[in-house]
Amino acid sequence: MADAQSRADAVWEGSLTQGSGVVTMASGAAPTLPVSWASRTARSKGKTSPEELVAAAHASCYCMALSGILADGGTPPEKLETSATVTFAQVEGGFKVASSALTVKGTVPGLDEAAFKEAAEKAKDGCPISGALKGNVALSVEATMA
Repeated sequence: MADAQSRADAVWEGSLTQGSGVVTMASGAAPTLPVSWASRTARSKGKTSPEELVAAAHASCYCMALSGILADGGTPPEKLETSATVTFAQVEGGFKVASSALTVKGTVPGLDEAAFKEAAEKAKDGCPISGALKGNVALSVEATMA
């Protein structure tokens, strides 16, 4: 497989706290998404934030990684439902993405809860988005069977 590239574009107008912007996915897979400082720190009011976009990337990447691990083990999932909660925190000297907490519920015929939790941990550590965050962002996973 050749290296794959993805692109998104952003436009921002105005000051940090009073301005706003939009993010556009080059693929066209999503509509233009409005972003604002308020959507990062207080309220979304129909706008997204960089952290919500990271959460979407992490949840979807994690599902793919876990699905692959389960299939490689001979128990492909029927369904995986994953949420990623990314925390944007004020720290000394500014702000940072502090954590990404994954919660996954799986329907996996032929697999017990312990084996599912083991695969879930492995996927947390092996997902490429986790790899991009690791070392700078606290990562966790909570896994249950449906």
